[in-house]
This record gives sequence, structure tokens and C-alpha cells, in this order.
Amino acid sequence: MDGSNDEDRVSQLEALGEELRNLEASPLYAYREEKGYLPVPGEGNPDAKIIFIGEAPGAQEVKSGRPFVGNAGRLLDGLLASIDLNREDVYITNVVKDRPPDNRDPHVNEIAVYAPILLRQIEIIEPNVIATLGRFAMEFILEQFDLPQQGQKISDLHGRALHTETARGDVTIVPLYHPAAAFYSEDLKRTIEEDFQVLKRFI
Repeated sequence: MDGSNDEDRVSQLEALGEELRNLEASPLYAYREEKGYLPVPGEGNPDAKIIFIGEAPGAQEVKSGRPFVGNAGRLLDGLLASIDLNREDVYITNVVKDRPPDNRDPHVNEIAVYAPILLRQIEIIEPNVIATLGRFAMEFILEQFDLPQQGQKISDLHGRALHTETARGDVTIVPLYHPAAAFYSEDLKRTIEEDFQVLKRFI
């Protein structure tokens, strides 16, 4: 990847961030403004081989404007370190870029507003691997890429490498449990740690 292409990707991602900041069409825009929250476009390497996608930002994320900076973020940092990566090596974002009230699941009309931004991020970065964090992101990506595993549960698909062809080449989708799941179950924590090792082959 030459520097000019890298700079172009940075500028395109920055333009998407600016679009997000001014996204008054979003049903969550007024709530963001009322609370003084920041949108969370995503961050990381514009030339990343792996992009991580969660559901939506939480309380800590909308205060800083950065994805995965709370407790789950610290867990994600540890998981990345376990495969000799850090945040600067990958790109981290969410399906929905603003926090829904009371941490509820995003509504269909909210997803419809943010989905084009996420899909453009994927087009700009051109990752080899899309690692979904949690059921919500997994279901969204499986549908967007029209994979035959649509409708299956994360308990069946976690840690599997699902290959699909796109117009620009092959992409591998790896469904993972959300790091926050480790807070509630020691067994899930071990599973998440084991599943993460699947990503090693793509580094």
C-alpha cells in the first residue's frame, strides 16, 4: 500500500466522520445533542487487514468519541495483545455510531441510517477479515454479505471462519462473542480467548 492511497483512505474516513457528526437525519441525533454525547465513527488503521464491528457505543464511548474504551474495550485490548496486535493494527467500529437511550437495542430505522456509513467504511478499508463482536453485528454482516449462515445462532457460529466472495475479492467473516460477555461467564471468557486465536492465521 503506497502512502498516497493510505492518505486517500484517511481523508475518506475523515469525511465519513464529518458526515456522521452532522447526521441530523438520524433518530438518535437529537438525543446525542441533548446529552452532549459525541458520535463514534471508529478508529484504527485505514489499511487494516482486520476490522472489528460491534453493536453500538456505550456510555464511555460517547463521552470520548472513541469505540471500545470502557471495560469491554480493555478486554478487547488484551485479546488483541494475545495475537500480537494492538489498536493501531486494526480498525474498530460499530454498526450504529450513536448510543441508543438506556443502552437498548438499536431500532430498524436507526440501523438503516447508519448502515451505509459502515458499509462505506468497509469499502474504503478493504479488510481481508471482518470480525463481528456479538450477535447483533454478526446478524447484520451475515445479511449484508448474503451468507448462507444467516439465521444461525452465534453459539453455533462463533470462532468459525466464513468465506465469501465480493467484487474486490475474498473476505472472511469471523463471528465472535462480544468481549462484554466475558464479564458474566468464565466459560465464555475462555471461549472468547480461544476464538480470537482463529484470527492469527490472517495477520
